Amino acid sequence: MVRVALLSDTHGMLDPQVGATLHGCDYAVHAGDVGNGAVLEALRRCGGQVIAVRGNNDTPGKWPSGEQEILEQLPDEATLELPGGRLAVVHGDRVNPASQRHARLRRRYADARLVVYGHSHRLVCDRRSLPWVVNPGAAGNSRTFGGPSLLLLTVAEGIWELESLRFPRS
Repeated sequence: MVRVALLSDTHGMLDPQVGATLHGCDYAVHAGDVGNGAVLEALRRCGGQVIAVRGNNDTPGKWPSGEQEILEQLPDEATLELPGGRLAVVHGDRVNPASQRHARLRRRYADARLVVYGHSHRLVCDRRSLPWVVNPGAAGNSRTFGGPSLLLLTVAEGIWELESLRFPRS
């Protein structure tokens, strides 16, 4: 069994409730707008491998001085091979208009089983067709629309299951 935490839009602050949920996950996948190196370090301390992409707010002017080297290591997109398929990660801010975002992501990542994106801060699980297109919402304290959230993906013997978690605002 492989457990993958899907999160996004921390903007420099990982909600402690979200962080506590990450323990025991094999991967923490961050779909952009990380905000600083401390968020990435907090994800690493939770145990699993960290995969993170750059969001539209992950720019030199918005990150702490002295962390530019960390910022430069963030790619615009990433993939993760899992039993039964590929997971694609992108922030989503360049896939417009928003009303067509899911269709465009499905076309762009047609070889994936799941596409995770961020940017809107809204928790969405679109499993109508493959690839699934999901947004874990905001895992920090900025525009959480009901509280910080994340998605947990469990893969066992090629079977993929998603669980959405939303926490009270702290």
